Amino acid sequence: MAEVKEKKYELIQNALEKKKKSKASAYSDLIVGRPGLCSLLKYEIITGMFAECPGALGILLRSIFYRLIFKKIGKGVMIGKSVTIRHPHKISIGNNVAIDENVMLDAKGVDNNGIDIGDGSFLGRNTIISCKNGDVILHEKVNIGFNSYIASLNRVEVGQNTLFAAYTYVIGGGHISDEIYIPLRDQDTHGHGIKIGRDCWLGAKSIIMDGCNVGDYSIIGAGAIVTKNIPDFSIAVGTPARVVKDRRAKKVEDAENTGQDK
Repeated sequence: MAEVKEKKYELIQNALEKKKKSKASAYSDLIVGRPGLCSLLKYEIITGMFAECPGALGILLRSIFYRLIFKKIGKGVMIGKSVTIRHPHKISIGNNVAIDENVMLDAKGVDNNGIDIGDGSFLGRNTIISCKNGDVILHEKVNIGFNSYIASLNRVEVGQNTLFAAYTYVIGGGHISDEIYIPLRDQDTHGHGIKIGRDCWLGAKSIIMDGCNVGDYSIIGAGAIVTKNIPDFSIAVGTPARVVKDRRAKKVEDAENTGQDK
């Protein structure tokens, strides 16, 4: 389990409200993430010229020119049309990654590392990865179904070969609500972190809550809400999710049946 990340710091939104800045400076802080006119112009020119280019030509141009603003882009990367990027200097993309249209990669934060997408991963259409001063690490060959959402106030890590079905939510943080008469958005936030193991399958519309780990080789049923740790090899269903089976039990049962048949 990741260490609890609970500290008082000004979120960028609050900082923009409290500090008198020009519109260009405020936009640069929120979207670009680096100070200076040169960084702003480079971001605006590259995204303005190539973000909406359709077809194979657009994918080719983005694979070439987005290298100038991203932290890293590997070989064979395909970035679809209308992908929104924020703080791109904190986004690393491995080899042979495919990012479908209308995805959002938001690495925004004050002191975070950002987003790291491993080799061979796929992000489905309309997926949102949002760093709220946290980090998101997707290991090799992670497959994220369309309209999924990953948020991180600390660290969200997804193991290799894990599958997300459509509309899966991973909620890596939240607001403290101790004070009744202070707006929730002005109270402290908490982020315990989430770790999802390797070779897992998260069913459609499943939700993983902050502070929960999902063990290796586990399956989370469609619509389940995970509110506590799920052991390795588990099948968990329901609201809240409960373990109903160990996947290894079927292997033992099949082996016994095979022996009886002989």
